[in-house]
Amino acid sequence: MLIKIHAASINPVDFKIRDGELKLLLSYKFPLILGNDFAGEVVKVGRGVKGYQVGDKVYGRTNKDKIGTFAEYIAVEEDVIAPMPSNLNYVEAASIPLVGLTSYQALYEELALLPNQKILIQAGSGGVGTFAIQLAKIIGAHVATTVSDKGIDLVTSLGANEVINYKEKNFKDVLSDYDAVFDTLGGKQLEDSFSILKPGGKVISISGLPTEVTAQRLGLGRAKQLLFKLVSRKLKKQAKQYDATYEFLFMRPSGEQLATITQHIEAGKIKPVIDRVFKFEDTQKALDYSESGRAKGKIIIEM
Repeated sequence: MLIKIHAASINPVDFKIRDGELKLLLSYKFPLILGNDFAGEVVKVGRGVKGYQVGDKVYGRTNKDKIGTFAEYIAVEEDVIAPMPSNLNYVEAASIPLVGLTSYQALYEELALLPNQKILIQAGSGGVGTFAIQLAKIIGAHVATTVSDKGIDLVTSLGANEVINYKEKNFKDVLSDYDAVFDTLGGKQLEDSFSILKPGGKVISISGLPTEVTAQRLGLGRAKQLLFKLVSRKLKKQAKQYDATYEFLFMRPSGEQLATITQHIEAGKIKPVIDRVFKFEDTQKALDYSESGRAKGKIIIEM
């Protein structure tokens, strides 16, 4: 179906694609229109479309081989979208798909998080963090998160039980006996995550090194599967030392999961957190602002 895009959101994956940081995972031909999620209006439907009609308000995350939401229109498959939450406008709805699906797949599928379990969500005031905290609280988990002093009030309002100002304390010196870590930072923070886990704990990362499982899920060949097995060997070894597991998450589009997220939003259990809205002609400024790392919540482009 053809969608008239009313708003799109900025995600770190956009400039990672632009800069070639994901070229081992994703292959794109340049020049390329960036943008991975959107909210908009159906203006045309193909013959095989069953669930939507012209005029419907929808939102979604495109398939990885058909990105390009920093544009006025985009063609998408029916199974990657869902009806927009009735209580959100286009700008608010555009903030949800990528971070919502990433959080959903991390907490429900990869970590299988349960009520009363303890989880550390890194960078809680960021786009993924603000959503993941709210979703973890719906599950009934005990949530710790790391932020600067400017993000403390925000994550507390979202339900975080334990807030660590990373400028004053290292989370590994404060937390222990945790069931899970949702890493959004990579690097030293990811490596330190294993030390706070109880035996059998799990770490899922969207900023660490991919593994051979990542390559398999993306349908990559045996050579890349072997490559990712080698490059992630150190992290897997660290995990084993703490009787824990490590995996990398490259989220996938899912209209079905997005529809579940919609139910939580319409029930008032999840609210969008938006830092700043840019005009379409200021898309580059929006990307620059995202790269600065100062945003609290999502950055939106309004068409």
